[in-house]
Amino acid sequence: MKTHSTNYFNTFIAVADDCPASTAEIPPTKGDTRTAANVQFEMISKNPYKYTSDDVLFHVFAEKNGLAPSEIASAREQFFSKGQPCFRASPLTKRYGWGVHSDKEGRIALYGLGTKEYQGLMLDSTVKMLKAMKSSK
Repeated sequence: MKTHSTNYFNTFIAVADDCPASTAEIPPTKGDTRTAANVQFEMISKNPYKYTSDDVLFHVFAEKNGLAPSEIASAREQFFSKGQPCFRASPLTKRYGWGVHSDKEGRIALYGLGTKEYQGLMLDSTVKMLKAMKSSK
């Protein structure tokens, strides 16, 4: 079975051109329900450069679907057997003002719009630059 990956290496995904946030915002929860943005933000902000994009996106899927530990391995294989949206389509980069940096091993960290670190990554010629996808056409 072919495996598709959302991982990038030595890449910075900058905030979308039409992102409404002027500085990074923590995604709000919806009542007692954690949104995909909440789960992504919590995982990455508490563990910078620990997880890959694939790890985070699959974790969101597993949590949303209430997968049992015994189901994880086969579900992950099935999940990545077809293409999945990457962090260029994440609400963190499209709506909440977070840039996503992938290191040389594909592990990711968040950098808030307007911070010195965000600006530094935007100017770093050794890092591949991508923009998050616009919300509108």
